[in-house]
Amino acid sequence: MTIKQIPNQMTGVILTGHGGLEKLQLRTDLPVPTPGTGEVLIKVGASGVNNTDINTRIGWYSKGVTGQTNAGAADGFETANDNDASWSGIPLGFPRIQGADCCGEIVAVGEQVNPDRIGERVLVRSMQSVPTEDEFSCITFGSECDGSFAQYTKALAIEAFTIQSSMSDAELASFPCAYSTAENMIDRAGVKANETVLITGASGGVGSAAIQLAKRRQATVIAICGAEKMEQVKALGADKVIQRGQSLTDILANDSVDVVIDLVAGDQWSELLELLRRGGRYAVAGAIAGPIVELDVRTLYLKDLSFFGCTYQPRSVFENLIRYIEREEIKPLIAKTYPLQQITAAQQDFMAKKFIGKLVLLPPR
Repeated sequence: MTIKQIPNQMTGVILTGHGGLEKLQLRTDLPVPTPGTGEVLIKVGASGVNNTDINTRIGWYSKGVTGQTNAGAADGFETANDNDASWSGIPLGFPRIQGADCCGEIVAVGEQVNPDRIGERVLVRSMQSVPTEDEFSCITFGSECDGSFAQYTKALAIEAFTIQSSMSDAELASFPCAYSTAENMIDRAGVKANETVLITGASGGVGSAAIQLAKRRQATVIAICGAEKMEQVKALGADKVIQRGQSLTDILANDSVDVVIDLVAGDQWSELLELLRRGGRYAVAGAIAGPIVELDVRTLYLKDLSFFGCTYQPRSVFENLIRYIEREEIKPLIAKTYPLQQITAAQQDFMAKKFIGKLVLLPPR
């Protein structure tokens, strides 16, 4: 192993179990991880806040939870079962350092990693493949392994992607989780030029990314968001913006949408299927308004609709994202940055959802 001026201890935030904000503990005496074979040690420059961080903390992924995410975002859910409270359905090991987004610099390498990589600026892939017989096996950085809510983190060398960009660490840290989630949905649904794409939750990190990425493919974008955010979402490139809560079928014609990119689900979910044309595609990677919906199966099969549940991401999704960033085809959207020590305030602001884009944490220097 090659190491260069690495301290023994670091500041970081550990999650001690599923529950409320009290489960997040700031520590200044955490051991700096040691990179093993095939791994690199990264000095974290910035880390984004994501829905999955909060969902994991509160145990929202548990089948015992049926409400919207914000219902338990501060205090957790009493109905959550620790045995299935992670996104994978496999119990998490605690304590855990969360943080799915990471921009930083490689400062040490383990065995079988070229020491020339020391000094590289990198983005870590948030959703990482696991070599098993199941092609959809994957882990989330900061869930099944420690992530970036700390001064240092380690990752597999093959999952730390070199990035050449003039953007700040905070700007680059806004991309990995949200933009790869959005690109994966758009790619799985096969969005093409001149198609009409409806995006729910369009002011959030994934939704705002999906607007840019769909427009990059020259699609027409209809975005749904809160009234106070409509002008900003329009400025991102949306061709039409609809206020959240309005009846979609009163505003849009049935069979008028090619693809739905859904991050919300909830009570209006059935309207989305009415809007899809025959042969339309529905892609989903979130359910912030509630995971339990009502489906008329006749709508599904009589309209020949295709549904895409989007969690696993092939490596090509992140490789494409790196290229888009380096070619400046997409832009970061930072609402606010916080010192890592203010993670509780950042998550409270995230839950209030009065911003557009991403909130980013900066570790102590």
